[in-house]
Parts: sequence; C-alpha cells; structure tokens
Amino acid sequence: MNGINFPDPSVIRIGNEWWAFATMGRVNGERVHVQMAKSAYNDFNTWTSYGERDALPNLPSWVHPDSPAVWAPDVVQLGPGRFIMYYTAALKSNSKLHCLGTASASTVTGPYTPIGPDPWACPTGQGGAIDPAGYYDPKDNTRWVVYKIDANAIGHGGFCGNTVKPILSTPIMLQKVSVDNGFTKIGLPTPMIYNDPADGPYVEAPALTKMSDGTYVLFYSSNCFVTPLYDVSYATSKNIRGPYKKFGGLIKTGTYGLRAPGGLDMAINGDHAVFHADWKGGRAMFTALIRPRGNNQLQVYVKNA
Repeated sequence: MNGINFPDPSVIRIGNEWWAFATMGRVNGERVHVQMAKSAYNDFNTWTSYGERDALPNLPSWVHPDSPAVWAPDVVQLGPGRFIMYYTAALKSNSKLHCLGTASASTVTGPYTPIGPDPWACPTGQGGAIDPAGYYDPKDNTRWVVYKIDANAIGHGGFCGNTVKPILSTPIMLQKVSVDNGFTKIGLPTPMIYNDPADGPYVEAPALTKMSDGTYVLFYSSNCFVTPLYDVSYATSKNIRGPYKKFGGLIKTGTYGLRAPGGLDMAINGDHAVFHADWKGGRAMFTALIRPRGNNQLQVYVKNA
C-alpha cells in the first residue's frame, strides 16, 4: 500500500480474500474511524486500501465526538453473514481514558453498527482498556476476547506515561464470551501476563492463537511505542487460561531492517500475521508467516505491505 499509515492492523480471511483493519486515520483529508484493506488469499503481500471508506462510520454516544481516538479494531466472523468488531475509543467524559466497544455487521466490510449504548468494557478506575482482539477455540467451541488494562494512562510519567515509579500494572486480560454473539460476558476476566521491568512501561496489543502443535500463543508488544525498543513478543501455554511463559522479543528493531515493530495480529488458528512498524513518519503495515519450531520456539518470515 505504498507505506500508508495503517497502524495496529488486524487480519481475517473470508473466502478467497484477506481483509485488514486499522486504527483511525486521515485519508485524503477525511477522518476514517476504521481503515480497511484487501488482499487475495494466495497473495497476502499486495494490498489495496479502501481509502475513505469507513468500516465504523457512526460511533456510540459514549465516545468523545471531537477526539474519538478509535484504535486497534479487530473483526471476527461469528457465522454466515454475522460479523463482530471489537474496538478502542476515547471516553466522552474523559478523552484521556479509553474503553472498549463492540459493533456488528452482515458483511466483513460493514458498515458496522455499535452494539448497545455503553462500552463493552470500561475499567476507568484502572486507567481504562485498549487493544481488544477476539479468539475462537475449536477445541471446545468457545469464544474469548483479550485486551490490555491501560494503567499507563494514569501513570506517574516518563516514557508512555509509566516509567516513573511506582510503575503501574498493565496486565493482558482474558474474557470468555458467548460463542453465539461474541459479546455477552461469561464470568470475570482473568490476567494472562503482567508487565515486568524488561517490558518498560507496559505490555499491550495482545493477540491469541493456537499453533498447529496445539500450543496457545499470546503475542503482545512491550516497551514504549515511540521508541526503537518497541517490539513483538510472545508467551505460550498449553492451557488457554495459562499460566503463560514469556519468551521475549520475536520481531524487534533491526529484524528485516524494521524499526519499532508492534501491534501484531494473527489470523485465528493460522500462520498469517500482520503488524506495523515505523515508516516515513507513520506506521505502515507489514505481513509475516509465523510457524512453530518446537520447544516453544517460533519461526518468522516477514513480507512487506
């Protein structure tokens, strides 16, 4: 896509096509809440942007109208003609805090309609929440959503708001949801991983999948996104609820000549991935194939987009 700004991408395969969705941006002067792009199934390298076409043109009343900050959308197919989008947006009552919303559509391109008048998850006392991503587990026909507690939004300063002590916890959370509608919560969310000193201010941008060897892999980013330390890391478990063991950076500055790669999303239970990295003043989308090598090791083949 000639390096256009397409941060926090997510990916889904529908039939013979790949679809990618990305954080809000300006396209030809127009504000687009959720950007879209498409690639042929047998390609995954050449992508066509949908320009000003907005997958989520209308926002719910809880979102700040002037500074909506719609981030990190993720689309999941629930069934034939049934799609759900998870997204992040800034609160109308306090634009410094973000919460999670859901929206539905009958086609992958939408337009998506917000579900209900309230946020899907909004832990404002913990700093809010960002970066939702859906997951379907065929092992037991269950659906889940992972997301980040955005405590650095109320941190004590420093890089990305959370490198001045006391450092606040920004756990990645796991929430079980209805297999039918993808948004009704089942039980309480549970933490999957926490930020350690090596992670800098936070862990964020989670994406959950299961590799061909049956291992659950939680991809996430660590360190501050405006620095070259930002990366794609991963943790693994044999049980979806954990415990998860961290294995550190998988894609980082210098890998294939990239700078500050992060925000990776995997096609559910597949090996195709998208992520962003710094590019000409923005964050362009890149593609990759990620496959297990055994002993909790992964092999990455990075492409361009």
